[in-house]
Amino acid sequence: MKYVGAHVSISGGVENAPQNAESFRAKSFAMFTRNQRQWLSKPLTAKNIKQFKENCRSKGYDFEHILPHDSYLINLGHPEEEGLQKSRTAFLDEMQRCEQLGLQYLNFHPGSHLNKIDPDHCLERIAESINLALGQTKGITAVIENTAGQGTNTGYLFEHLARIIGNVQNKARIGVCLDTCHTYSAGYDIKTVKAFENTLQEFDNIIGLNYLKAMHLNDSKKSFGSRVDRHESIGKGSLGLEPFKFIMNDRRFDHIPMVLETPDQSIWKKEIRLLYSLID
Repeated sequence: MKYVGAHVSISGGVENAPQNAESFRAKSFAMFTRNQRQWLSKPLTAKNIKQFKENCRSKGYDFEHILPHDSYLINLGHPEEEGLQKSRTAFLDEMQRCEQLGLQYLNFHPGSHLNKIDPDHCLERIAESINLALGQTKGITAVIENTAGQGTNTGYLFEHLARIIGNVQNKARIGVCLDTCHTYSAGYDIKTVKAFENTLQEFDNIIGLNYLKAMHLNDSKKSFGSRVDRHESIGKGSLGLEPFKFIMNDRRFDHIPMVLETPDQSIWKKEIRLLYSLID
C-alpha cells in the first residue's frame, strides 16, 4: 500500500499537523517540529505532545508514516567548530522533540563543506554528528535525504550516502529518503521505467534498498544533471508522469512515507489524487 502525503504547516502548534494533513486527503505527512528559521525554539509542552498524539490517532496516522524534517540551518558537516557545535546542538534538540512526540524518523540534509574542508572530511563529520545524536536518543531513525548537489552540498552521490552510513555505528537507526527531483538533478536518470530500474539497482548495489525509509515526490524545474534544486508540480516539469507511475506501481515503495514538496500548495489535494490514479 502507498502512503502519499505532503509537508504540512505546524502553525499554531505541532498538534495541528494531523488536521492539516487530513485536509489534503494525505495518508502520510511531513512537518517541522519547531520554527525551522531559528536556532532556538520554545520546548514542546506536555499539552503539545499529548494533543499531537491524540490527533494522530483520531485522524488515523501511524507514526511510521510521519516524516519530520529538521531545520535547514543545520549543517552536520560544518567546517568550522562554532558552526558545527551549533548544528549538532540543534540536531540533537530536533531528535529529542521527535522522541517526545513518539515519532520514528527525522529527515535531514547531510551537510555542506563550504569549500573550507575536503568533501571526504565533511562526510566523516556528518557521520560523527549522527553518532553523537543517536547516542543520546532512543528509537529515532536518522533519515538522510539525497541532495541535488547544488553549491557545496554533499549527499548527491549514492557513494556519499554509503560513506556516511558506513561510519554510523548503529546501522538499525540510519536510513535514506530519496527525493525524485534531487535524484534526477544530481545525474541519476529516473525519467523512464528502464532508467528508474537501473538507478534503483545502482542504489541497491551501493547503499542497499533496505536503507530506503522514505521518499519526496517532486517534479523538477531544471534539466537532467543540472545539479540545481528547483521543485515543480507533479507532471509539469522535466520528469513528467512516467517516473511517478513507476513509483506508484512498484511494491518496493510500499509502506513508507512519500511526501510532496511541490511548490503549489493549492493543488496538493489534486496532486495526491493524481498520484493514486496512476496505480494500475
